[in-house]
Amino acid sequence: MPLATGSKAPDFTLKTKTADGLKDIKLSDNFGKKQTVLLFFPLAFTGVCTQEMCDMSAGLGQYASLGAEVYGISVDSPFSQEAWAKQNKITITLLADLNKDVTKAYGVLFPMLAGVGDTSARAAFVIGKDGVVKYAEQTPTPKDLPNFEAVKAALAK
Repeated sequence: MPLATGSKAPDFTLKTKTADGLKDIKLSDNFGKKQTVLLFFPLAFTGVCTQEMCDMSAGLGQYASLGAEVYGISVDSPFSQEAWAKQNKITITLLADLNKDVTKAYGVLFPMLAGVGDTSARAAFVIGKDGVVKYAEQTPTPKDLPNFEAVKAALAK
């Protein structure tokens, strides 16, 4: 079960790959400044995940206009995420949860995806400036995309 709406969002620090090397991103750095959208996805270099992150990259301006920072989180390494992002022109910040601690903290571990191992489920969270979960959704299957209209509605409140 995903972390419930109204819960305090578990803070985390995850790595992202930038042109300058690895960089730490800490969720609580956004608290008091802007809302945060967390998009958990199973694996880079897969069809539905590529579609979701490319669509999000294309619509990033809508989320910025709602005062939100958007992060994609998967259990991939930051190096594979960087290669995938370059190949597919993905511009949202991708965060590596290799040890699955954040995936577990948010209650969205997907066991044995396609028989290859545990990954993040496909899920969306809106975290308010106050660090409280305003919206939480785990899709029924990894092939289903989150309800992005509901995510935007939660950001607009």
